[in-house]
Amino acid sequence: MSSDQRFFDFLKERIGLDVASVGPAIIERAVRQRSIAQQAPSTDHYWQTLQGSRDEQQALIEAVIVPETWFFRYPESFATLAKLALSRLAELKGMRALRILSLPCSTGEEPYSIAMALFDAGLAPHQFKVDGFDVSPLSVERARQAVYGKNSFRGQHTDFRERHFTAEDERYRLSERVREQVRLQVGNLLDPTLLAHEPPYDFVFCRNLLIYFDQPTQRRVFEVLKRLTHVDGVLFIGPAEGSLLGRLGMRSIGIAQSFAFSRHNEPEPAPAFVPSALPVRQPGRSIAPPVRSRPFSSAVANPSPVPTRPVNDATTLLASIAALANEGKSAEARVACEHYLDTHEPVAQVFYWLGLLSDVAGSALEAQGFYRKALYLDPQHAEALAHLAALLASQGDVAGARRLQERAVRSGRVADSERKS
Repeated sequence: MSSDQRFFDFLKERIGLDVASVGPAIIERAVRQRSIAQQAPSTDHYWQTLQGSRDEQQALIEAVIVPETWFFRYPESFATLAKLALSRLAELKGMRALRILSLPCSTGEEPYSIAMALFDAGLAPHQFKVDGFDVSPLSVERARQAVYGKNSFRGQHTDFRERHFTAEDERYRLSERVREQVRLQVGNLLDPTLLAHEPPYDFVFCRNLLIYFDQPTQRRVFEVLKRLTHVDGVLFIGPAEGSLLGRLGMRSIGIAQSFAFSRHNEPEPAPAFVPSALPVRQPGRSIAPPVRSRPFSSAVANPSPVPTRPVNDATTLLASIAALANEGKSAEARVACEHYLDTHEPVAQVFYWLGLLSDVAGSALEAQGFYRKALYLDPQHAEALAHLAALLASQGDVAGARRLQERAVRSGRVADSERKS
């Protein structure tokens, strides 16, 4: 870290980024890219340029923050939102519209997914409004354009695209009806004045953000999120962030794969904060498990039925495991994993899924064992490295988490090299 510590400190001050959460290599690479772009003869010259230019400061932040998002990512969260929204509207008895917040909103896939999910659940435009905030002006501008390529439509179920988008060459433009429901703005969660005079939100999406902060910043951000979330509201987070909220007076609402939390009736005093999950995020690579999107035509639509006959083809069975886990059918997904191991040679992905299912169920020790089995078969399995690092960090094993993080960084370098060759 040596001479580049000043860049780490700059990013910590501006956006709260903890270098340990992404690894120094990511930041060093961004500094090199921006130095070349500015034709700076040395790092010192680039530092001077950075200090004198707000545009360059934002450019460096943009180089570090690589959006990795798509429509209906973690689909069970949106299915859960739709059901809760209908219930919440009944409680409000038409007194006001639902308020939903997406922060960070990145390039718009999440807030627009929220709006599409609520429309598909039968809500009318006057019944809800969505706000999206992101620290990146570039991402917000792309979100406002609302034109997306194929990378934003992942998974086999993209029928929502037919309902809400219009094809334009090889890209897709979002309908005006959905766009009108979403207000997009630049905003920093570390800004104490952010939404200071706004009423709280019924539902807040803040996913895969806390893991990039150090302990004091996590506490600050959590207090902001608590202020922004209605006392009877629900906070949706990322898969690796549940243990953080559990220690700060929040509890899971109990819907598998939704990653949704509400307040305790009697919050327990928050103990000393343990280190957060430390998954490594490489540019263009998601730190989240490879859950396939499964959007829905309505909130009450029944998910795909479980096959009544055993599936023996390895590829088909792996896809079935992913689909079951995606639909929140944890027990069925576990049975499918065990069936795979009974009928095929063991593969890392199956043990990874078993680890994730145990993780979601709160069986940390069991999850740790499965993640290690996955890494025995595939030492560079990115998701297993990330989630095992998160578990070790939540248990206080910072050194162990850091070692896994370094392995993931090395794995990313190898992958980058292979892609270039």
